[in-house]
Amino acid sequence: MYRMLTASGKVLSALVLFACLTVGSKAGLLDNVGAAIDATKAVTVSDADLQNATRQMMVQMDQKNHVAPASDKYGKRLVGLTNGLTNEDGLKLNFKVYLVKDINAFATPDGSIRVFAGLMDKMTDDELRFVIGHEIGHVKLGHSLKATRTAYMASAAAKVANANTKLNAQQLTDLAEKLVNAQFSQSQESESDAYGVALLKRHKYNLAAAESSMRKLAELDGTASGASSSMFSSHPGSKQRAEKIHELIAAK
Repeated sequence: MYRMLTASGKVLSALVLFACLTVGSKAGLLDNVGAAIDATKAVTVSDADLQNATRQMMVQMDQKNHVAPASDKYGKRLVGLTNGLTNEDGLKLNFKVYLVKDINAFATPDGSIRVFAGLMDKMTDDELRFVIGHEIGHVKLGHSLKATRTAYMASAAAKVANANTKLNAQQLTDLAEKLVNAQFSQSQESESDAYGVALLKRHKYNLAAAESSMRKLAELDGTASGASSSMFSSHPGSKQRAEKIHELIAAK
């Protein structure tokens, strides 16, 4: 499983890469978040509210994780491989490396993209660009915002529905947990895979890196041998996705 630190100082197990998130440990998190949620505010929460909540959440996550400084080898590498990607398809992006050994990457609706050092150790620059393109796809195609809305409505943060409201640490922690629990559908994953391939093509990167990155993930998640079809029953396995990406590239 992959790990990220939250404001509580506890560790959330997460499977973010391509398929996205699931929680392991919930120690120290809100025990009864369903109570006192203002359902009316939750239903009417605007995109601006969600963007604001996400920005606040990312500030907290960056404070609680070990972020690579500009002088670090991982930081320098990420700057290099994302050159020209800071404003992609109209979306302003910001990138950081979390200096942990876990294999992970994720993006949020505000344009924050976080890559884990462990993932960088496993993949080439173009493979990482596909990962990033896939995550951008989730944002640009509205998947991330939809997942954030669902998470927000189920969290303590739903008690406030004002884009100018500053959420407290517990509300941000709870929102992060709900996002970690969110999963994308098979069609959403396929759409984001296609977006990642299109990004490689648009910038004239190596298209084969899309398939090879998924093959590597298949080896890591145990699906390369066909022993299991997916990490999650609701998602296609990495091997199957690699095959679909192969077909997609061949058709271009």
